[in-house]
Amino acid sequence: MTRVVVLGSGYAGCAAVQSLEAELDESDTEVVWVSKEPYHLVLHEVHRYIRNPGVRDHITVPVEEVKSDETTFVHAAVTGLDVEDRTVELDGAENLDYDYAVVCLGSQTAFFDVDGLREYAHTVKSLDDARRIREELRVAAREGTSDDPAQVVVGGAGLTGIQVAGEIAAWRDERDAPVDVHLLDEEDEIFAGHDHEFQGAIRNQLEAHDVDIETETAISSVDEETVHLDGADDRSYDVLVWAGGVTGQDALSDADVEKDHNRAYADATLKTSDERVFAIGDAALMHQDDENGPLTEGALWETVVNPDTDDVPPPTAEAAWEAGKHLGENVARDAEGRELAHWVYTNKGTLVSIGDAAVAHEVLGIPSNTFGGPAARNIKRAISARWLGTVSSWRRAARAWPEM
Repeated sequence: MTRVVVLGSGYAGCAAVQSLEAELDESDTEVVWVSKEPYHLVLHEVHRYIRNPGVRDHITVPVEEVKSDETTFVHAAVTGLDVEDRTVELDGAENLDYDYAVVCLGSQTAFFDVDGLREYAHTVKSLDDARRIREELRVAAREGTSDDPAQVVVGGAGLTGIQVAGEIAAWRDERDAPVDVHLLDEEDEIFAGHDHEFQGAIRNQLEAHDVDIETETAISSVDEETVHLDGADDRSYDVLVWAGGVTGQDALSDADVEKDHNRAYADATLKTSDERVFAIGDAALMHQDDENGPLTEGALWETVVNPDTDDVPPPTAEAAWEAGKHLGENVARDAEGRELAHWVYTNKGTLVSIGDAAVAHEVLGIPSNTFGGPAARNIKRAISARWLGTVSSWRRAARAWPEM
Protein backbone atom coordinates (compact mmCIF):
# COMPACT_ATOMS: atom_id res chain seq x y z
CA MET A 1 0.00 0.00 0.00
CA THR A 2 1.28 3.47 -0.93
CA ARG A 3 1.47 5.84 2.04
CA VAL A 4 1.13 9.59 1.48
CA VAL A 5 1.99 11.69 4.53
CA VAL A 6 0.73 15.30 4.67
CA LEU A 7 2.57 17.60 7.06
CA GLY A 8 0.66 20.56 8.45
CA SER A 9 -2.96 21.64 8.96
CA GLY A 10 -2.94 25.08 7.37
CA TYR A 11 -4.79 26.04 4.19
CA ALA A 12 -2.46 24.01 2.00
CA GLY A 13 -2.56 20.97 4.28
CA CYS A 14 -6.36 20.88 4.52
CA ALA A 15 -6.81 21.29 0.78
CA ALA A 16 -4.13 18.67 0.11
CA VAL A 17 -5.81 16.10 2.36
CA GLN A 18 -9.20 16.60 0.74
CA SER A 19 -7.66 16.53 -2.74
CA LEU A 20 -5.75 13.33 -2.02
CA GLU A 21 -8.88 11.70 -0.65
CA ALA A 22 -10.72 12.59 -3.84
CA GLU A 23 -8.00 11.52 -6.27
CA LEU A 24 -6.45 8.41 -4.73
CA ASP A 25 -7.89 4.92 -4.57
CA GLU A 26 -8.26 4.21 -0.86
CA SER A 27 -7.99 0.47 -1.48
CA ASP A 28 -4.29 0.76 -2.28
CA THR A 29 -3.35 4.15 -0.81
CA GLU A 30 -3.11 5.31 2.79
CA VAL A 31 -3.31 9.01 3.61
CA VAL A 32 -1.75 10.05 6.93
CA TRP A 33 -2.13 13.63 8.16
CA VAL A 34 0.28 15.05 10.75
CA SER A 35 -0.15 18.30 12.67
CA LYS A 36 0.97 19.72 16.00
CA GLU A 37 -2.55 21.13 16.43
CA PRO A 38 -5.73 19.01 16.30
CA TYR A 39 -7.48 21.74 14.34
CA HIS A 40 -7.15 23.95 11.30
CA LEU A 41 -6.68 27.64 12.12
CA VAL A 42 -8.16 30.22 9.75
CA LEU A 43 -4.99 32.27 10.04
CA HIS A 44 -6.06 35.26 7.95
CA GLU A 45 -8.77 35.96 10.55
CA VAL A 46 -6.71 35.31 13.71
CA HIS A 47 -6.18 39.04 14.31
CA ARG A 48 -9.91 39.30 15.09
CA TYR A 49 -9.34 37.38 18.33
CA ILE A 50 -7.52 40.43 19.70
CA ARG A 51 -10.82 42.33 19.74
CA ASN A 52 -13.26 39.45 20.04
CA PRO A 53 -12.22 36.15 21.69
CA GLY A 54 -15.60 34.77 20.65
CA VAL A 55 -14.25 34.17 17.13
CA ARG A 56 -12.18 31.26 18.43
CA ASP A 57 -14.85 28.67 17.71
CA HIS A 58 -15.32 30.07 14.21
CA ILE A 59 -11.66 30.18 13.18
CA THR A 60 -10.61 26.79 14.57
CA VAL A 61 -11.93 23.79 12.67
CA PRO A 62 -11.35 20.32 14.22
CA VAL A 63 -9.47 18.00 11.87
CA GLU A 64 -12.36 15.51 12.10
CA GLU A 65 -14.50 18.00 10.16
CA VAL A 66 -11.88 18.29 7.43
CA LYS A 67 -10.78 14.72 6.73
CA SER A 68 -12.62 11.54 5.92
CA ASP A 69 -12.76 8.60 8.33
CA GLU A 70 -10.29 6.71 6.14
CA THR A 71 -7.51 9.29 6.64
CA THR A 72 -5.36 8.71 9.72
CA PHE A 73 -4.55 11.78 11.84
CA VAL A 74 -1.39 11.94 13.95
CA HIS A 75 -1.27 14.66 16.58
CA ALA A 76 2.44 15.48 16.78
CA ALA A 77 4.99 18.13 15.86
CA VAL A 78 7.20 17.47 12.84
CA THR A 79 10.88 17.77 13.77
CA GLY A 80 12.60 16.49 10.63
CA LEU A 81 12.35 14.93 7.19
CA ASP A 82 14.80 12.20 6.13
CA VAL A 83 14.38 11.92 2.38
CA GLU A 84 16.97 9.14 2.03
CA ASP A 85 15.10 6.83 4.42
CA ARG A 86 11.74 8.40 3.51
CA THR A 87 10.91 9.04 7.13
CA VAL A 88 9.11 11.88 8.89
CA GLU A 89 10.59 12.54 12.31
CA LEU A 90 8.05 13.44 15.01
CA ASP A 91 8.00 14.79 18.53
CA GLY A 92 5.19 13.14 20.44
CA ALA A 93 4.70 10.08 18.23
CA GLU A 94 6.65 7.37 16.44
CA ASN A 95 8.42 8.37 13.25
CA LEU A 96 6.49 7.71 10.05
CA ASP A 97 7.69 6.05 6.87
CA TYR A 98 6.29 7.43 3.64
CA ASP A 99 6.14 6.79 -0.06
CA TYR A 100 5.24 10.43 -0.72
CA ALA A 101 5.60 13.37 1.65
CA VAL A 102 3.59 16.55 1.16
CA VAL A 103 5.20 19.43 3.05
CA CYS A 104 2.64 22.06 4.10
CA LEU A 105 4.25 23.23 7.34
CA GLY A 106 3.75 26.91 6.64
CA SER A 107 6.23 29.51 7.81
CA GLN A 108 7.45 31.06 11.01
CA THR A 109 8.32 34.63 11.82
CA ALA A 110 11.73 35.90 10.69
CA PHE A 111 13.51 38.21 13.13
CA PHE A 112 16.50 39.04 10.89
CA ASP A 113 18.93 38.89 13.84
CA VAL A 114 17.55 42.15 15.26
CA ASP A 115 18.79 42.17 18.83
CA GLY A 116 15.95 41.71 21.33
CA LEU A 117 13.19 41.40 18.75
CA ARG A 118 12.54 37.70 19.26
CA GLU A 119 12.63 38.10 23.03
CA TYR A 120 10.28 41.06 23.44
CA ALA A 121 7.94 41.14 20.43
CA HIS A 122 4.68 39.27 19.97
CA THR A 123 4.16 37.44 16.69
CA VAL A 124 0.83 36.68 14.97
CA LYS A 125 1.12 33.06 13.86
CA SER A 126 -1.26 31.29 16.24
CA LEU A 127 -4.31 31.65 18.42
CA ASP A 128 -2.08 31.83 21.49
CA ASP A 129 -0.19 34.73 19.90
CA ALA A 130 -3.42 36.69 19.46
CA ARG A 131 -4.53 35.84 23.00
CA ARG A 132 -1.27 37.11 24.48
CA ILE A 133 -1.50 40.35 22.49
CA ARG A 134 -5.05 40.87 23.77
CA GLU A 135 -4.05 40.25 27.38
CA GLU A 136 -1.07 42.59 27.26
CA LEU A 137 -3.14 45.24 25.46
CA ARG A 138 -5.79 45.16 28.19
CA VAL A 139 -3.18 45.57 30.92
CA ALA A 140 -1.49 48.44 29.08
CA ALA A 141 -4.81 50.22 28.51
CA ARG A 142 -5.73 49.96 32.20
CA GLU A 143 -2.43 51.57 33.17
CA GLY A 144 -2.59 54.28 30.51
CA THR A 145 -4.18 57.71 30.88
CA SER A 146 -5.34 60.41 28.51
CA ASP A 147 -2.17 62.36 29.33
CA ASP A 148 0.07 59.31 29.11
CA PRO A 149 -1.58 56.76 26.79
CA ALA A 150 -0.31 53.23 26.35
CA GLN A 151 1.94 52.82 23.32
CA VAL A 152 1.38 49.93 20.90
CA VAL A 153 4.00 49.48 18.18
CA VAL A 154 3.40 47.14 15.23
CA GLY A 155 6.51 46.44 13.17
CA GLY A 156 5.96 45.45 9.53
CA ALA A 157 3.30 47.06 7.32
CA GLY A 158 2.48 44.04 5.22
CA LEU A 159 -0.89 42.32 5.26
CA THR A 160 -0.53 40.95 8.81
CA GLY A 161 0.80 44.16 10.33
CA ILE A 162 -1.88 46.29 8.70
CA GLN A 163 -4.71 44.05 9.88
CA VAL A 164 -3.33 43.79 13.42
CA ALA A 165 -2.86 47.57 13.71
CA GLY A 166 -6.39 48.11 12.42
CA GLU A 167 -7.86 45.59 14.85
CA ILE A 168 -6.06 47.08 17.86
CA ALA A 169 -7.24 50.55 16.83
CA ALA A 170 -10.82 49.26 16.58
CA TRP A 171 -10.48 47.63 20.03
CA ARG A 172 -9.29 50.95 21.44
CA ASP A 173 -12.08 52.94 19.82
CA GLU A 174 -14.82 50.60 21.06
CA ARG A 175 -13.60 51.09 24.64
CA ASP A 176 -12.39 54.68 24.34
CA ALA A 177 -9.14 53.34 25.79
CA PRO A 178 -6.04 55.53 26.20
CA VAL A 179 -3.93 53.77 23.55
CA ASP A 180 -1.78 55.07 20.69
CA VAL A 181 -1.16 52.71 17.77
CA HIS A 182 1.97 53.03 15.62
CA LEU A 183 2.68 51.05 12.44
CA LEU A 184 6.33 51.00 11.32
CA ASP A 185 7.93 49.72 8.13
CA GLU A 186 11.38 50.08 6.58
CA GLU A 187 9.93 50.39 3.06
CA ASP A 188 8.93 53.76 1.64
CA GLU A 189 5.25 52.81 1.60
CA ILE A 190 2.93 50.42 3.40
CA PHE A 191 1.99 47.12 1.72
CA ALA A 192 5.16 47.20 -0.37
CA GLY A 193 4.97 45.92 -3.92
CA HIS A 194 1.34 46.78 -4.46
CA ASP A 195 -0.53 49.22 -6.62
CA HIS A 196 -0.17 52.82 -5.39
CA GLU A 197 -3.93 53.38 -5.45
CA PHE A 198 -4.40 50.30 -3.27
CA GLN A 199 -1.68 51.42 -0.88
CA GLY A 200 -3.27 54.87 -0.65
CA ALA A 201 -6.72 53.44 0.11
CA ILE A 202 -5.28 51.27 2.90
CA ARG A 203 -3.36 54.23 4.30
CA ASN A 204 -6.52 56.33 4.31
CA GLN A 205 -8.39 53.67 6.25
CA LEU A 206 -5.59 53.28 8.79
CA GLU A 207 -5.41 57.03 9.31
CA ALA A 208 -9.20 57.16 9.66
CA HIS A 209 -8.72 54.64 12.49
CA ASP A 210 -6.10 57.00 13.99
CA VAL A 211 -3.15 54.70 13.34
CA ASP A 212 0.17 56.56 13.16
CA ILE A 213 2.14 55.33 10.12
CA GLU A 214 5.91 55.65 9.89
CA THR A 215 7.61 54.35 6.75
CA GLU A 216 11.33 54.23 5.96
CA THR A 217 11.74 53.36 9.63
CA ALA A 218 13.79 50.25 10.43
CA ILE A 219 14.09 48.66 13.86
CA SER A 220 17.74 48.23 14.87
CA SER A 221 17.25 46.69 18.32
CA VAL A 222 14.69 46.21 21.07
CA ASP A 223 14.87 46.14 24.84
CA GLU A 224 12.21 45.66 27.51
CA GLU A 225 10.74 49.15 27.12
CA THR A 226 12.18 50.70 23.96
CA VAL A 227 12.28 50.14 20.21
CA HIS A 228 15.52 51.54 18.83
CA LEU A 229 15.25 52.84 15.27
CA ASP A 230 17.76 53.49 12.51
CA GLY A 231 18.03 57.23 11.87
CA ALA A 232 15.07 58.12 14.07
CA ASP A 233 14.27 58.76 17.72
CA ASP A 234 13.81 55.75 19.95
CA ARG A 235 10.23 54.80 20.70
CA SER A 236 8.98 53.51 24.03
CA TYR A 237 6.30 50.83 23.95
CA ASP A 238 3.92 48.92 26.17
CA VAL A 239 2.95 46.33 23.56
CA LEU A 240 5.19 45.36 20.64
CA VAL A 241 4.01 43.20 17.74
CA TRP A 242 6.37 42.03 14.98
CA ALA A 243 4.98 41.07 11.56
CA GLY A 244 7.91 42.07 9.39
CA GLY A 245 8.90 38.86 7.63
CA VAL A 246 8.70 35.08 7.38
CA THR A 247 11.07 32.18 7.00
CA GLY A 248 10.73 28.40 6.84
CA GLN A 249 10.14 25.96 9.68
CA ASP A 250 13.09 24.45 11.56
CA ALA A 251 11.81 20.96 10.75
CA LEU A 252 13.19 21.32 7.21
CA SER A 253 16.63 22.53 8.27
CA ASP A 254 18.33 19.16 7.67
CA ALA A 255 16.07 17.88 4.89
CA ASP A 256 18.07 17.04 1.77
CA VAL A 257 15.97 19.03 -0.68
CA GLU A 258 16.91 22.22 -2.48
CA LYS A 259 15.72 25.05 -0.27
CA ASP A 260 16.50 28.45 1.11
CA HIS A 261 15.99 29.41 4.74
CA ASN A 262 14.12 26.14 5.28
CA ARG A 263 11.62 26.74 2.48
CA ALA A 264 11.73 24.07 -0.20
CA TYR A 265 11.97 24.96 -3.87
CA ALA A 266 9.03 23.56 -5.80
CA ASP A 267 8.36 23.77 -9.51
CA ALA A 268 5.01 24.22 -11.22
CA THR A 269 4.18 20.55 -10.60
CA LEU A 270 4.56 21.25 -6.85
CA LYS A 271 7.40 18.72 -6.67
CA THR A 272 10.70 19.50 -4.95
CA SER A 273 14.21 18.34 -5.91
CA ASP A 274 13.38 14.99 -4.31
CA GLU A 275 11.11 12.85 -6.46
CA ARG A 276 8.97 11.75 -3.50
CA VAL A 277 8.52 15.11 -1.79
CA PHE A 278 5.99 17.79 -2.77
CA ALA A 279 5.85 21.22 -1.11
CA ILE A 280 3.09 23.82 -1.21
CA GLY A 281 1.94 26.94 0.62
CA ASP A 282 4.35 28.98 2.69
CA ALA A 283 6.65 25.97 3.07
CA ALA A 284 7.53 26.24 -0.64
CA LEU A 285 9.59 28.77 -2.58
CA MET A 286 9.27 29.41 -6.29
CA HIS A 287 11.11 32.70 -6.12
CA GLN A 288 13.83 33.94 -3.84
CA ASP A 289 16.13 36.81 -3.11
CA ASP A 290 19.63 35.43 -2.62
CA GLU A 291 21.12 38.69 -1.46
CA ASN A 292 18.65 39.76 1.20
CA GLY A 293 18.03 36.48 2.98
CA PRO A 294 14.53 35.43 4.05
CA LEU A 295 11.89 37.16 1.99
CA THR A 296 9.93 39.83 3.80
CA GLU A 297 6.18 39.87 3.42
CA GLY A 298 6.61 42.89 1.17
CA ALA A 299 9.10 41.08 -1.07
CA LEU A 300 6.77 38.12 -1.40
CA TRP A 301 3.86 40.36 -2.31
CA GLU A 302 6.01 42.16 -4.88
CA THR A 303 5.92 39.01 -6.99
CA VAL A 304 2.21 39.65 -7.54
CA VAL A 305 2.87 42.80 -9.56
CA ASN A 306 6.31 42.00 -10.95
CA PRO A 307 5.81 41.02 -14.61
CA ASP A 308 8.93 38.83 -14.53
CA THR A 309 7.43 36.54 -11.89
CA ASP A 310 3.83 36.09 -13.02
CA ASP A 311 4.10 32.35 -12.34
CA VAL A 312 4.87 32.94 -8.67
CA PRO A 313 1.81 32.57 -6.45
CA PRO A 314 1.35 35.24 -3.76
CA PRO A 315 1.60 34.29 -0.06
CA THR A 316 -2.14 34.04 0.43
CA ALA A 317 -4.60 31.54 1.81
CA GLU A 318 -6.25 31.44 -1.63
CA ALA A 319 -3.01 30.45 -3.37
CA ALA A 320 -2.22 27.76 -0.79
CA TRP A 321 -5.76 26.43 -1.09
CA GLU A 322 -5.58 26.28 -4.90
CA ALA A 323 -2.19 24.52 -4.80
CA GLY A 324 -3.56 21.98 -2.35
CA LYS A 325 -6.49 21.23 -4.65
CA HIS A 326 -4.04 20.52 -7.48
CA LEU A 327 -1.74 18.44 -5.29
CA GLY A 328 -3.87 15.30 -5.15
CA GLU A 329 -4.02 15.02 -8.93
CA ASN A 330 -0.26 15.18 -9.28
CA VAL A 331 0.46 12.66 -6.54
CA ALA A 332 -1.97 10.29 -8.25
CA ARG A 333 -0.31 10.94 -11.62
CA ASP A 334 3.14 10.34 -10.18
CA ALA A 335 2.12 7.12 -8.47
CA GLU A 336 0.76 5.87 -11.81
CA GLY A 337 3.85 6.94 -13.76
CA ARG A 338 1.98 9.60 -15.73
CA GLU A 339 3.20 13.08 -16.63
CA LEU A 340 2.50 15.67 -13.96
CA ALA A 341 0.22 18.60 -14.64
CA HIS A 342 1.51 22.14 -14.17
CA TRP A 343 -0.36 24.36 -11.76
CA VAL A 344 -1.13 27.93 -12.83
CA TYR A 345 -2.46 30.36 -10.27
CA THR A 346 -5.00 32.99 -11.26
CA ASN A 347 -4.93 35.98 -8.95
CA LYS A 348 -8.52 36.61 -7.89
CA GLY A 349 -7.81 39.86 -6.10
CA THR A 350 -6.60 41.06 -2.73
CA LEU A 351 -8.60 42.18 0.29
CA VAL A 352 -7.34 43.79 3.47
CA SER A 353 -9.37 44.40 6.62
CA ILE A 354 -8.84 47.40 8.90
CA GLY A 355 -11.10 46.91 11.90
CA ASP A 356 -14.63 46.51 10.55
CA ALA A 357 -13.68 48.16 7.25
CA ALA A 358 -12.04 46.51 4.25
CA VAL A 359 -10.25 47.53 1.07
CA ALA A 360 -10.38 45.40 -2.08
CA HIS A 361 -8.16 45.50 -5.15
CA GLU A 362 -8.54 43.87 -8.58
CA VAL A 363 -11.22 41.42 -7.45
CA LEU A 364 -11.99 39.05 -10.31
CA GLY A 365 -15.27 40.00 -11.98
CA ILE A 366 -15.51 43.45 -10.35
CA PRO A 367 -14.91 46.37 -12.75
CA SER A 368 -13.70 48.77 -10.06
CA ASN A 369 -9.93 48.58 -9.51
CA THR A 370 -9.83 49.52 -5.81
CA PHE A 371 -12.82 49.95 -3.55
CA GLY A 372 -13.96 49.81 0.06
CA GLY A 373 -17.27 50.12 1.85
CA PRO A 374 -19.85 47.37 2.43
CA ALA A 375 -19.00 45.69 -0.88
CA ALA A 376 -15.37 45.07 0.09
CA ARG A 377 -16.36 44.00 3.59
CA ASN A 378 -18.91 41.48 2.35
CA ILE A 379 -16.57 40.06 -0.29
CA LYS A 380 -13.95 39.46 2.40
CA ARG A 381 -16.59 37.78 4.54
CA ALA A 382 -17.67 35.67 1.58
CA ILE A 383 -14.10 34.48 1.00
CA SER A 384 -13.79 33.29 4.59
CA ALA A 385 -17.25 31.70 4.46
CA ARG A 386 -16.40 29.95 1.19
CA TRP A 387 -13.28 28.49 2.74
CA LEU A 388 -15.13 27.28 5.84
CA GLY A 389 -17.88 25.83 3.71
CA THR A 390 -15.37 23.93 1.60
CA VAL A 391 -13.07 22.71 4.33
CA SER A 392 -15.82 21.95 6.86
CA SER A 393 -19.52 22.68 6.25
CA TRP A 394 -21.81 25.46 5.08
CA ARG A 395 -23.52 25.34 8.46
CA ARG A 396 -20.22 26.33 10.09
CA ALA A 397 -19.74 29.04 7.47
CA ALA A 398 -23.19 30.49 8.19
CA ARG A 399 -22.53 30.57 11.95
CA ALA A 400 -19.20 32.33 11.40
CA TRP A 401 -20.51 34.97 8.97
CA PRO A 402 -21.41 37.64 11.59
CA GLU A 403 -17.96 37.36 13.18
CA MET A 404 -15.87 37.58 10.01
